Amino acid sequence: MTAMRTLPHVDRVGVSERVAALGKRSIKGEAKRQGLLLAISMLDLTTLEGADTPGKVRQLAAKAVTPAPQFPEVPSCAAVCVYPTMVGAARDAVSGTGVHVASVATGFPAGQTPLATRLEEVRQAVADGADEIDMVISRDAYLRGDDATVTSEIEQIRDACGAAHLKVILETAELGSYDHVRHASILAMDAGADFIKTSTGKAPGGGATPGTILVMLEAIRDYVDRTGRIVGMKPAGGVSTAKSALGVLVLVKETLGDDWLTPDLLRIGASSVLNDLLLQYAKTQTGRYGRAEDFSKE
Repeated sequence: MTAMRTLPHVDRVGVSERVAALGKRSIKGEAKRQGLLLAISMLDLTTLEGADTPGKVRQLAAKAVTPAPQFPEVPSCAAVCVYPTMVGAARDAVSGTGVHVASVATGFPAGQTPLATRLEEVRQAVADGADEIDMVISRDAYLRGDDATVTSEIEQIRDACGAAHLKVILETAELGSYDHVRHASILAMDAGADFIKTSTGKAPGGGATPGTILVMLEAIRDYVDRTGRIVGMKPAGGVSTAKSALGVLVLVKETLGDDWLTPDLLRIGASSVLNDLLLQYAKTQTGRYGRAEDFSKE
């Protein structure tokens, strides 16, 4: 029998007002230049398509390692994020560079495969060289109110990760309310998540809205205050422009502080935002916008 669930109450109006106030922050000059470089260093450069090939992954990895050869001061991205079958190709491509390999496992994006299959997928991805696993929670179990199953599955996947870091994807666009977003965040952290992540990027509506990000950041803040264990954050699914990426940095700084403004604790999941960050950075260096074709698409 499923236990009765008591949801935390999140002040939706308060969240909206806080997001609106922080969204008015203007970042210019040297602060903007540094913010753009910081955001690039936090990217999990991602390709999650049925048409992915080892060649495409190698090309993506090369861009993650050296995003802008014409600007050598631009840092590498934090990681490349790929399907489990592409982990080996990604591992070979970034070997010795400091760029991590992340793999979406556990029946991504729906999470609707048997637990034994999901666990084996995680073990294989780690064996092939994944430093990080991005798992999806069972929204079926969560939406039924079966928190015990959600927690147990995260704990088992955490064990299967071994030394690899675990990012737990809530798929916030499917949870229905900020109350559920906060509750699912706490469940994931209590079960051992190293990071909590908004979305797969595959659900309608994205998931990484400023309000949702703020609710998850506040959940992290309160969890760290309660337990002393540090947990990271990964917005994904909707952070598609340099402006929105800089907005994430503002939300994190004002909610969790400067200690979280590092790739060790903040990642941005994206496949398209890097080029806009590079275009904006070029503007800070040359005084004019470059052309999109100046930077490779992959």
